[in-house]
Amino acid sequence: MIETRGLSKWYDGGARRVHALRQADLSVKRGEFVAVIGPSGSGKSTLMHLLGCLDRPSAGEYRLEGRDVTALPPDELARVRGEKIGFVFQSFRLLPSLSAVENAALPLLYLGVPKAERLERAARALESVGLGGRLRHRPHELSGGQQQRVAIARALIARPPLLLADEPTGNLDRAAGREVMELFHRMHEDGGTIVLITHDQEVAAQAQRRLLIRDGCLLDEM
Repeated sequence: MIETRGLSKWYDGGARRVHALRQADLSVKRGEFVAVIGPSGSGKSTLMHLLGCLDRPSAGEYRLEGRDVTALPPDELARVRGEKIGFVFQSFRLLPSLSAVENAALPLLYLGVPKAERLERAARALESVGLGGRLRHRPHELSGGQQQRVAIARALIARPPLLLADEPTGNLDRAAGREVMELFHRMHEDGGTIVLITHDQEVAAQAQRRLLIRDGCLLDEM
């Protein structure tokens, strides 16, 4: 599913070059559940942005399902994101003016799916994460755990082969965090490929495989 070779990202700040990610080699097979763990500032989010085609590497190669996406033009890169990758973020990133079902349906809007079908599929997705009774609620009417479940439904609605989760339990209490991890386990059991970024050892321990990132360096399996 994922193959990177020498993936690197740096930023030039005057006379000093700042390396956010250094020569990362990563292989993730289809159906794997991989956690990347590291402290704040270690390069976790940089890695996530590169794997999610939200940013371009300064050097190295990234293949997604065998296709080199390193130097794709912006419109093609956007198509890859829409069709191949689902995102779950720590901050939920729900639109406050939209209901849960409208938020969950957004990826289908960008893919050109008709409105009736979008809302029907979004309702089914919310039911699958236990929010069938909250379709018309707006984000401020939902708990943190419920908002994250809306975000997970949104990430999965286009049936992407890869799910990227960046600190998905970071803003949740322990009970809500357990509920979210149970959803990830269910996705994994259904054959989903998941890469989860976290600083939490307990969360990382639930993955099938764990990697460590420190000072921009991706290290061998823990």
